[in-house]
Amino acid sequence: MTTVLFACVHNAGRSQIAAALFNRYADPRKARAVSAGTQPGTRVHPEVASLMRDRGIDLSAAVPQKLTDALAGTAQWLITMGCGDQCPVVPGARRDDWPIADPKGQPAGRVREIADEIEVRVRALVEEQGW
Repeated sequence: MTTVLFACVHNAGRSQIAAALFNRYADPRKARAVSAGTQPGTRVHPEVASLMRDRGIDLSAAVPQKLTDALAGTAQWLITMGCGDQCPVVPGARRDDWPIADPKGQPAGRVREIADEIEVRVRALVEEQGW
């Protein structure tokens, strides 16, 4: 089982979208995703929760969590989105950085564009890795 950790600053937007979409598309017998933030917020951004609900994914129970060394150590992949140097180095893990805009406070159309970009990247990763 491969664990992919998606990390951003607040774990309230990009990384939540990425983990939810990854878990929708990946074979759960092969890979799973978790998400975290370097400075976690108190809840998923409402505009993100609304968009994901429209896509059939309920994030109402999702709670942003802190990106700790212990959590990072469970991952074989670390994909960062905007946390820069604050994201930990995970020895032995594959790492990628996706330069994706923060959806916080953005209008619905822009949040949709951000989610679409994340979805394209997630689907490509799942396909490339055979998950």
